[in-house]
Amino acid sequence: MSSAEVEISRTKAWLMAARPQTLPAAAAPIIVGTGLAVREGVFAPIPALFAFVGAALIQIGTNFANDYYDAIKGADTEDREGFTRVTQSGLISPEQVKFATFVTFGLAIVTGTYLVYIGGLPILIVGLVSVFCGWAYTGGPYPLGYHGLGDLFVFVFFGLVAVTGTYYVQAAAVLAEPLATTIPAGTLTRDAVAASLPVAGISTAILVVNNIRDRETDAETGKRTLAVRLGYRWSRLEYVALLALAYVVPLWFRVAADFGPGVLLPLVTLPYAAMIARTVCTRTDGEALNPALEGTGKLLAIYAVCFAGGLVIL
Repeated sequence: MSSAEVEISRTKAWLMAARPQTLPAAAAPIIVGTGLAVREGVFAPIPALFAFVGAALIQIGTNFANDYYDAIKGADTEDREGFTRVTQSGLISPEQVKFATFVTFGLAIVTGTYLVYIGGLPILIVGLVSVFCGWAYTGGPYPLGYHGLGDLFVFVFFGLVAVTGTYYVQAAAVLAEPLATTIPAGTLTRDAVAASLPVAGISTAILVVNNIRDRETDAETGKRTLAVRLGYRWSRLEYVALLALAYVVPLWFRVAADFGPGVLLPLVTLPYAAMIARTVCTRTDGEALNPALEGTGKLLAIYAVCFAGGLVIL
């Protein structure tokens, strides 16, 4: 094998470890938070860009940590039906994946220093907790994902925190002085919290598909995800409920918050969501659920673009 072929293989392995197919979970909150910021007249492009870079780095760092810790704890086995894990398969050494995890989280912290300048102490606290929980999802003495807390982690940090944080740093750049020690007026609104719920719901639904697919092997290796604890029936109900949340929120914006009809634009994705949900509710094998996992990620991206566009349209 030539050196070029080796390099291509190594590059592909690192891409597999980074799991670019999960990046919609990082981009979607930024898109929605920025859409709301544009509507409210507080759009700030540089803080929005830094928020995306920071979110993407936390997502990739979490993926690296998941790949590493699942392998060394024995949760990834040859019976697993998901996408290839580079540590377990031997494509990249555990030491290198672990090093990449801490480098990526370190870069997220460096990126966050600008956002801390803009948003002050609240962003410092939220940023450090987000990085810590990204590592603690599968690492540390009490890994969240191994004790049924992964769904809550994703809902909070890739939904509530990510969307409201994106709106917050832009509003703070426009409305407040740098290095605030409290939350400035107008930077954390009811609408920002409400807008975060669809992203939280669909982001968590991505994890639910993953955990339904891996339920049997996770149970055998002692990884007590929420799907392992709840079983197939209730996990599928969770998936449907999370998607339902995403489609109720635009109706709330239209009826209760008096937004224009454009806010209903995400409803055009409902047939696609129903098609994926049908697969999740009837299948347990990787052959069907791997495409459903990717499909839920695509749904999140499409929904986010439609929702942000609908928020901007008056």
